[in-house]
Amino acid sequence: MKYHFVGIKGSGMSALAQVLHDIGYDVQGSDYETFYFTQEPLEQKGIKILPFKKENIQLENMSVIAGNAFGQQHVEIQESSNKSVPFYRYHDFLGDFAQGFLSIAVTGAHGKTSTTGLLSHVLQGVSPTSYLIGDGTGKGVPDSSYFVFEACEYKRHFLSYRPDYAIITNIDFDHPDYFTNLDDVMDAFQVFTKQVQKGLVACGDDSQVRALESPVPVLFYGFGAENQLRATNITSSVDGVTFDVSLEEKHLGRFKIPLFGNHNVLNALAVIGICILEEAPLDKVKEQFQLFTGVKRRFNEKEWYTNILIDDYAHHPTEIKATLEATRAKYPDKQIVAVFQPHTFTRTAKFLEEFAESLVTADDVYLCDIFGSAREQDQSLTVQALIDRIPSSKLISEETINQLDQYTGAVILFMGAGDIQKLQMAFEDSFILMDKKAE
Repeated sequence: MKYHFVGIKGSGMSALAQVLHDIGYDVQGSDYETFYFTQEPLEQKGIKILPFKKENIQLENMSVIAGNAFGQQHVEIQESSNKSVPFYRYHDFLGDFAQGFLSIAVTGAHGKTSTTGLLSHVLQGVSPTSYLIGDGTGKGVPDSSYFVFEACEYKRHFLSYRPDYAIITNIDFDHPDYFTNLDDVMDAFQVFTKQVQKGLVACGDDSQVRALESPVPVLFYGFGAENQLRATNITSSVDGVTFDVSLEEKHLGRFKIPLFGNHNVLNALAVIGICILEEAPLDKVKEQFQLFTGVKRRFNEKEWYTNILIDDYAHHPTEIKATLEATRAKYPDKQIVAVFQPHTFTRTAKFLEEFAESLVTADDVYLCDIFGSAREQDQSLTVQALIDRIPSSKLISEETINQLDQYTGAVILFMGAGDIQKLQMAFEDSFILMDKKAE
């Protein structure tokens, strides 16, 4: 069987293609020629990436999996229909595929990717594990005990899944181009919760999560005394965060993660919760925590001349706040410079005030033009509306990246879900150019 992926560079699509390739299927895909970081692992594994054309669709021994960004009028999707080739949407195929394993879905408004990455890393040290992470990382292991996957709530796609276990990290209003309000989001999560088969690990510090009704046992985790699984005595050092963990009144030990911020402590508690339900040895969990190197585009750091550059996917006010808090915790004595690219006109318009409130905690703020979606009808809003709400913030682009040349010994944080990496690359290139001129 050959699987052809329409839009193979999508983060979930790329990861799923890798999973199927690893377990022995013939995999190829098509996409736009524009470079995107998710294509690197595909190229490393020799998975063919083709330009879009109807000739990619073959009648014999092929199934087509289409990314959700592409409509029924897409040339390859139409050809699939014309030739009656077996056809799946990404989320529908993933839901069927997960049924072949003991499956663990990770969902929530924020923290899905980081938690999925940490859980899959830990379980690999316990038993053979396949996984699909929303940063474009996927791995298939034949005869896996577990399948860990990220479950996105957008357009209720996660209702295609019936996992054995699920983690719910939090519930927040996002994707205003689809959801009407927080009640609409809650409705989606409530339906999803009722599809979980064995057990739920849920953040009990989140009032929305607490309000869910579950047909299966729920293990609540968090900092509050009302949770069964708790983290206390949290301390930070230069190489991570250490904390005590207790289940009910039983002390389970002191754990350390090479990450920063309370949100990452909560993610670690969620992982510990799954391991408790599956009776995984906690000593092994501790060992795996120490070996975790993170996921793509989540607080990815590099030293660049005198500065530290951080690339992060944060694109919602809650995520920006958490990322800036983690940056302060790790670098309390450094100047923090935020370079943010708003993602979608609808999200920017809906959360203008909240974006401003989260960003002003940085020492300096630079804002890029809004990265919009082709699906959005109204694109009249400009980033100036956000600049007006943040005193001393400045507009920045690839052409004006030299505004950042003034910083030495600072932490420069590039945040966004669009193509903010172009700004970081331009900044790095400008320093290389200055270095060559100085020679």
